[in-house]
Amino acid sequence: MAKSLATFAGGCFWCMVKPFDRYEGVLSVLSGYTGGDVEHPSYELVCTNTTGHREAVEITFDDEVISYRQLLDIFWRQIDPTDTGGQFFDRGESYQTAIYYHNVEQQQMAEQSKSELEASDKFNKPIATDILPSKPFFAAEEGHQNYYMKNPTHYNRYAVGSGREQFKSDNWGDEA
Repeated sequence: MAKSLATFAGGCFWCMVKPFDRYEGVLSVLSGYTGGDVEHPSYELVCTNTTGHREAVEITFDDEVISYRQLLDIFWRQIDPTDTGGQFFDRGESYQTAIYYHNVEQQQMAEQSKSELEASDKFNKPIATDILPSKPFFAAEEGHQNYYMKNPTHYNRYAVGSGREQFKSDNWGDEA
């Protein structure tokens, strides 16, 4: 088994766990914070949009079973990649999208996938998702981990009510 890491910020981290969790080769999906300069930030602090952190997921995967490129494809289908101000109901820096690469190969794949999405003309606005070097990742509080399993009613109400599920359906259909 070849364990690797992938880190994606896609708005609310609650909604970024379930899409990856269902794939063979994904060993774990951890909700947390990355991109900022504050050590061990809390949810409350990150939500002030003063730490530089974004809500993100850190995925541990077996790259002999699922590739980083496949994870990138899954990521793009979970977000509005043209939104510069956050994602759906959630606004501010902590909800902006980003791909945090862990090595040069991931950086190249992320940039290529972004270019391909831009060239596809799927969206009528520029792709705004940042591609950034990985920074320390801090796990979110336990209550935020695997939220979709712990609180399925609230999770589903949020995923639909925020507009995320409709956006995914409108733009990706069965591919989402």
